[in-house]
Amino acid sequence: MTDRKLLTRRGLLRWTALAGAAVSTPVLAKRAEPVLATNRGPVRGVALAGGVMTFKAIPYAAPPVGPLRFAPPAPAAAWTEPRDGSKLPATAMQNPSPSSVNPTSELGKALQTVFPGQADVDAQSEDCLYLNVWTRGLGDGKKRPVMVWMHGGGFAYGSGGWPMYDGASLAAQDVVIVTINHRLNVFGYLDLPQVAGSGNAGMLDLVAALQWVRDNAEAIGGDAGNVTIFGESGGGAKVSYLLAMPVAKGLFHRAVIQSGPGVKAVPRDRAAALRAEVYKALGLADGDIAGLRAAEPAAIQKAAAAAEAKQTGAGFDRSGFSPVAGDGVLPDQPWDPKAPDTARDVPVLIGINRDEMTLFMASASWFGRLDNAGLEKMAGALFGPKAPTVLEALRKDFPNDSPTYLATHLTTYGRMFAGSVQIAERKSAQGGAKAWFYLLEWETPVGPFRSPHTLEIPLVFDNVESSRVLMGPGPAPQLMAKQMSAAWLAFARTGDPNTPALPQWPAYDAARRATMVFNLESRVVEDLYAATRRAVT
Repeated sequence: MTDRKLLTRRGLLRWTALAGAAVSTPVLAKRAEPVLATNRGPVRGVALAGGVMTFKAIPYAAPPVGPLRFAPPAPAAAWTEPRDGSKLPATAMQNPSPSSVNPTSELGKALQTVFPGQADVDAQSEDCLYLNVWTRGLGDGKKRPVMVWMHGGGFAYGSGGWPMYDGASLAAQDVVIVTINHRLNVFGYLDLPQVAGSGNAGMLDLVAALQWVRDNAEAIGGDAGNVTIFGESGGGAKVSYLLAMPVAKGLFHRAVIQSGPGVKAVPRDRAAALRAEVYKALGLADGDIAGLRAAEPAAIQKAAAAAEAKQTGAGFDRSGFSPVAGDGVLPDQPWDPKAPDTARDVPVLIGINRDEMTLFMASASWFGRLDNAGLEKMAGALFGPKAPTVLEALRKDFPNDSPTYLATHLTTYGRMFAGSVQIAERKSAQGGAKAWFYLLEWETPVGPFRSPHTLEIPLVFDNVESSRVLMGPGPAPQLMAKQMSAAWLAFARTGDPNTPALPQWPAYDAARRATMVFNLESRVVEDLYAATRRAVT
């Protein structure tokens, strides 16, 4: 039911992120409204089915506006009357997000019937430092594992309120779920020498949220000594970087990186080039912080877009405004050339989906029609002199795939797989806590996507029924969700993803490279896609 012309690159990602809106979590109308007593003030929430309560739009830091724009987060003001915690907060300022779906297509018409609440996540504001909580207990003395979700969207857009991230299903299994909004793009990652930490202000927002979790764990029924951070795509990169940030050490105890390895961050010289272009586009002198803070948000966004357009293609490991390596927050490149010392005691679960890049490429004019000559041209553009070796390896590991799908593999395995392997290898070589590796092989029957970027999210969150537009019909998605959510819950509880729902899953090491391949009959494979691994890493 897919219209291949309906989605742009980011629109595809946004479509799958919003696909979880199909069915909202049931609300128990007759149950008294619960009140959460945070360390800054009370929040009135909503009682859901299964004994779960949710509290949304809880401020974990002060609004980063005026003199706090670009600065590290400051403490939130206290309040005395209960805040309304029934609605999602505004999103952070977003980079332009293209229209996600052609409304006249078959898929577009279907999605219009399942997104009635999207207005809740479309509002944008610099006043964005809020989090959402799902829990079964308030100050009841139980020490439940806390799972803190880092949203996707790169470092440019996204929200902890996307419907696919609804935490009710996991919370019903006696964990606490927290999702976060934080500063993005230029507002979170403009590196200003006069403002310490500004190049990583968005990451410091996440640290402030984790400090809130630590300080309020007992109140939300959680265990401050058992916090798992997990995230997908850009959220996986955020997890990668938090593992390398001394200021975050001790605030979490397990880490999950889904389809978003963050091996390197933006070097400071490249961040300086972006900063210079922003000043120039705004007509400000270099170093005019007062001018930057007085500028309208829309003007800053426009200047940032112009800066990114000039810098993209200049050799960035990560194009655009994103975390900066080489300051006091992220002192070194996070996972290059080795694992950061701050990660030694934190077990890491990392992996990808087999066909990540179909999500971004299925709307391309060549999709489904690419020939070998076109494939070789693409490989040359991506890998230069290594292209023949990479293509030979892909053809060996994916012998039945057409040139179209081999083209999607070029990026999936040249970037996400390679980076994920590097992190797993370096974590294993470090000693200390272990690493585990996975690959999602199960295919959605929807469209030409197979096992695309974001597919694992509703499986991990056990939100299949509210994500059928992406998952497709039948019992298979539920079977997959029971396996993946069980593994993530086991990891959050113990630091080990082994569960009776799966075969025995060994930790990753360079000798065996054990990988859990998730499918209807999941299995462990040693040195999965070995030829490709050797070619791209």
